[in-house]
Amino acid sequence: MDSKIVDQHETSDIHPHDPPHHDRLDQKSTTTTPDESHKLYEHLEQIKGELFRLAMKAEWKKVVEKYTKELESVYNLKITRSGDTALHIAVSDGQEETVADLLKLMQSNHAKEAVRTKNERDNTPLHTAAAMGNLPMCKLIAQVDPSLVGERNCEGETPFFLAAVHGKKEAFLYLHKICVDQDGKPDDIGYTYAKREDGDTILHCAINGEYFDLAFQIVHLYPELVDSVNEQGFFPLHLLATKPSAFRSGSHLGRFYKLIYHSIFIDELKPEQEYDDQSPPAIIKSRKEEKNPNYPENYRTCVNFFRLFWKMAHVVVPRTKDRSKPSDAEKGKNDQLIIARGSNADHHGTRDQRHRLFPTNYDTCFEFVKFASKAMLIILGLGSSSIRKIHDKKQKHKWAVQVMNELLKHTKTYEDCYTAGGADPNLFAAATLPTISKHEDDDHQLDTKPYNVDHEAGGQVGFDNIGGEMDKKIHEPPKKESPILIAAKNGVTEIVDKILELFPVAIHDMNVDKKNIVLLAVENRQPHVYRYLHKRNILVDSVFRKVDKDGNSALHLAAKLGDYKPWLIPGAALQMQWEIKWYEFVKDSMPTHFFPRCNKAGKTAKDVFTETHQELVKNGGEWLTNTSESCSVVAALIATVAFATASTVPGGVKQDTGTPTLENQPAFDVFAISSLVALCFSVTSVIMFLSILTSRYQEKDFGTDLPRKLLVGLTSLFVSIASMLVSFCAGHFFVLKDKLKYAAFPVYAVTCLPVTFFAVAQFPLYFDLIWATFKNVPQRSYKVVL
Repeated sequence: MDSKIVDQHETSDIHPHDPPHHDRLDQKSTTTTPDESHKLYEHLEQIKGELFRLAMKAEWKKVVEKYTKELESVYNLKITRSGDTALHIAVSDGQEETVADLLKLMQSNHAKEAVRTKNERDNTPLHTAAAMGNLPMCKLIAQVDPSLVGERNCEGETPFFLAAVHGKKEAFLYLHKICVDQDGKPDDIGYTYAKREDGDTILHCAINGEYFDLAFQIVHLYPELVDSVNEQGFFPLHLLATKPSAFRSGSHLGRFYKLIYHSIFIDELKPEQEYDDQSPPAIIKSRKEEKNPNYPENYRTCVNFFRLFWKMAHVVVPRTKDRSKPSDAEKGKNDQLIIARGSNADHHGTRDQRHRLFPTNYDTCFEFVKFASKAMLIILGLGSSSIRKIHDKKQKHKWAVQVMNELLKHTKTYEDCYTAGGADPNLFAAATLPTISKHEDDDHQLDTKPYNVDHEAGGQVGFDNIGGEMDKKIHEPPKKESPILIAAKNGVTEIVDKILELFPVAIHDMNVDKKNIVLLAVENRQPHVYRYLHKRNILVDSVFRKVDKDGNSALHLAAKLGDYKPWLIPGAALQMQWEIKWYEFVKDSMPTHFFPRCNKAGKTAKDVFTETHQELVKNGGEWLTNTSESCSVVAALIATVAFATASTVPGGVKQDTGTPTLENQPAFDVFAISSLVALCFSVTSVIMFLSILTSRYQEKDFGTDLPRKLLVGLTSLFVSIASMLVSFCAGHFFVLKDKLKYAAFPVYAVTCLPVTFFAVAQFPLYFDLIWATFKNVPQRSYKVVL
């Protein structure tokens, strides 16, 4: 998006035969001779080239001087092929002083015309400043002409909209101030500025860009956008359901990082007031807000400690606040919502109280624990990249949950769909905001969605219905899957849990293929969602026994292998093992003969499994063959060396008795034992790999037989390698013990490095094999699926 806004480096060539960009040239040419007109044209071209070169060299003082001398000729002169003026380039380069000087020069006559000048993409300087999030420049330009906030470019985007697209919260709040009326509430103009021609709103873009802090503010400032849909029929909640990485359930962390993750405390988002010019600057700024800190980098830890103690002072000595009571309108709305939700609202009304681990008067103690945790993270290196990434990840997770709660809190579509009298949940309506002219864009796609919502026309159960019949003829987008179905496909347990908490009837939602939440969770290999639904007290017979339009049950879909293999495990053989485990897990989760036996094609789940896994079985067999051949060669070599070593006794034997001459020394005992262990385990490894090579590679063999043989073979191989190294070092110790003494051990360690590197390189496969063998439920990966 940035490249569409600012393109000051597009070209530096000035073509003398190009038509002039200055509009007043044609007017003057009507009153001048052709020679004078040509001279004026050449003069403008010379100025244009000079301004371009000065701007490219960042010599902005000379640019200001040029404007001072030639103001009447250059105030809206376009100096690049993309139609940018010097003011455009200065804004894109972040030259705040230069922009202020240029606007001050043009203040008396041409400032408004200059800031309204557009480039070829119809972007004004305010578009660029808003997209960059440069608040001082936004203020400078908007003060000249506040109406620029609603000026649209060729894509129908206003500067107000671009600030949200790029997640620039400070600039957004300032531009929002211009869009509100005297009562401080968004008016119709503000809502119009918040929407693009394709129907995307600022809330759509903020969620799609994962700017959840901005999305939270938008929900509170523009609550009606919660129920807005774009040209493709997507609600903001649809987009949030396609972001599994924005939630904890969609992130995989190691044990060490889990410990750090749970040790980090993130402050909740709170509604912010609209930008106020008169508000005093914050005494203490956060690290993100402080773009140019006025202290050295090595002072950051001390500054962080100071910020912590400052925050702790507010915890110990809380400030009194006047908590406003809800208005009658809000109270009435809440009462209607409680009545609409029925007994479910009563059941979950005390959710916060039930889930509190400590009484309310323990909050100060809990804040002290959070303070100590943050202080410890600073001491241990909060500035390290790994800890900072985990901090940002948890912050995103927590803020995404807050945005989810606010979307479900303010939305009316679920209530209208499930509570309106006689409402048909299959209907879909999309008219929630005033529409503007739309450009046809069939190629428009959403960014980075693990699973796209269904684009096919057809029925959709249980979400987007604004009630009753639609008498008006409007452009009706294709009917989509409900957010709970999209969340189930992507494994976003948080959204599934919250929707079912508020609207338990959503458990019966189905898509156009008649697949409900259980079928989609099984088909898309989402163990977290399936286990959550299995543990939840729901109607098992009506939900888990459901079949799709082809008669496939949950077991059929568990047996079906799709194009995307989501299991977080390398190797085709281990992928096949986890496919079997997933099939067995779904099968064992319900009583025997619970699932329908055959689908409409007359195939059982076992038939579907065999049919769809043929290629994976073939690839798994080839992978096992190659792995076994490579490892068996190493194992056979170790067995040969171990046998030769065991039969050659260091120091020889006594002629009269035949006993070893060094038999009573500890090093000799170590040599004898390690040689025997290396021989035995290397032979065992060879046998295991040979049994894999002679296997028939049937489907059932990949479940337990082949993986266990591979695990035993690799374990024996690693033990034999280690034993051989110990045997070598113990035997060689007799040669160098009198010369190197204790220095012999580092020498042996360096000698063993090459073989050790080989073993370390195989450890990832070994640990993955152990994990896959002993883990009952497979671990899903959450990579983006386009």
